[in-house]
Amino acid sequence: MKVRAFFALRLPDRVSRQLSNFADELCEFDRGLDAHWVDSSSFHLTLCFLGEISIDQVEELQSRAQEILSSAPFSVQLDRIGYYAVSPKLSVIAAMARLDSDIAALHNQMVQVATDCGVEYTERDFLPHVTLARLPSDNQFSLDAEQPVLDLNLPADSIVLLQSRPGEKGSVYTPLFEIELPQPVAN
Repeated sequence: MKVRAFFALRLPDRVSRQLSNFADELCEFDRGLDAHWVDSSSFHLTLCFLGEISIDQVEELQSRAQEILSSAPFSVQLDRIGYYAVSPKLSVIAAMARLDSDIAALHNQMVQVATDCGVEYTERDFLPHVTLARLPSDNQFSLDAEQPVLDLNLPADSIVLLQSRPGEKGSVYTPLFEIELPQPVAN
């Protein structure tokens, strides 16, 4: 059996609520563009999309992640709104994170876990973000200066492997395992 899965950071409730309020304000800029706003219970920051994997690989991924994870907990700064096409038919409106050395290192560790476990990783450009809405790529959405300012900190203290399944109102995410990032060793 195969499952569609990806490594991610979960958002604590306080950050999800703040992003939900922010998304509500952004809805004013929707202007009938057929945007499908993501429910706050589905907010996450994708670290590494794996695609279709076998159930056997889930256990292997968990074991390898526990071995290889060396990033200490850190904070991810969500500091702007982004809008971009993810495919010829689909665009997203997202809370974008700064691509600093901590998030880049964690992403690289998750890619290493995936490739060590035989997952073919093909993603090109890592753009850390939290998707707020999905809309057709042929829309006329534009970001303007009147939009609310985003300034949120997301704690990165554990990674989760999420299974993604289609649901009535968008994807449904089910955690397959979660691993806490190791605490720094005191000298």
